Amino acid sequence: MITIQNGTLLCGEDLHPTVGNLFIQDNEIVEISDGRARGKVIDAKGCLVAPALINSHIHLGDSVARDEGDGAPLDEIVKPPNGIKHRILRETSREDLIKFMEVSLKDMIQTGTTTFVDFREGGVEGVEILKEALQDIPIRAIILGRQDSFQDQHVTKSQLDADIQKILEISQGIGISGFGEVEDEVATQIAQECLIKGKIPAIHAAENEEVQLQSLKNTGKTEIERALEAGFKLLIHLTSATNTDLKKVTENNVSVATCPRANGALSSGIPPIREMRDLGINLLLGTDNVMINSPDMFREMEYALKVTRGFTQKYFSPVEILKMATVNAGKAVGLNLGSLEEGNLADIMIVERISRDPILSLINRTQSKNIIGLITDGRILYQR
Repeated sequence: MITIQNGTLLCGEDLHPTVGNLFIQDNEIVEISDGRARGKVIDAKGCLVAPALINSHIHLGDSVARDEGDGAPLDEIVKPPNGIKHRILRETSREDLIKFMEVSLKDMIQTGTTTFVDFREGGVEGVEILKEALQDIPIRAIILGRQDSFQDQHVTKSQLDADIQKILEISQGIGISGFGEVEDEVATQIAQECLIKGKIPAIHAAENEEVQLQSLKNTGKTEIERALEAGFKLLIHLTSATNTDLKKVTENNVSVATCPRANGALSSGIPPIREMRDLGINLLLGTDNVMINSPDMFREMEYALKVTRGFTQKYFSPVEILKMATVNAGKAVGLNLGSLEEGNLADIMIVERISRDPILSLINRTQSKNIIGLITDGRILYQR
């Protein structure tokens, strides 16, 4: 057993500051109380004890292409199959891809992230490469793979089904680039097969105004309408969503992963985080392409909070941002993590408290050097 004592616990789905002891048995939080410490004791005096962070959208393969293509149009940078990042990925050896992924995985651990959702390019081999990079790194991966054949307009339904099954056998779902590369019928088949298998169907949608206008011109529907009709349960970006889009997302009980820093870097706009929160959408946060951003969720949270306040010119509660990186994400991926509650997985960070406000201390002030302990699945990854 492990006891974390003397810290300020951010408990439950509301991340409410609580004084008490937290007890871990095996990989689970078994008790939060003022009971006597037992087992291995971690003294968290002067610290915050919070859920470890969840990065809900990242492209780890991009680790090999850091800061490439800055200033180029979005399609030129990331659109498959010939975007800058895809050309670099094709030209990079398997060994180098793994080496650069390992660096990013370690970066995430050092900045409090114990779970991430990766949009994995490269088909079966791409998934295998990431799994090889993960072999000696204790971080939880939710891998959403995809095959090149998904973009082939001439692929047969039977071949498509075979390729979908190959990916679903080795991953937690499928992550699609977007409707600019995938036909509606293919997208629907992918989403429905994921749902049948109990896997996650995810897709980029409404990343900028141009793709929304193009979708309306070609189909009479927005990208978000098409994604919902196909059956996707996790949408990425929604930077240029309409009010009608957002209401439909709410009605369909679909989660949305926002990536404000990437949208800013690519001049794509600012995601309507406040509007989505007000509508009750389950909002998540991700750092997106490593070629554009560091995989540091503290930097993502701080940017998300301040750009939302600046854009709307209204106060936005910091606890809502922290929930996007913890509580909400745990719900979206269907795992018992993201909040300090009895019965949940013990994914916990212990962080020096730098200011009187515990939530803003995390979002505004915390750096990797301030994390004195990180636990995942009840295992202590490090303790400073």
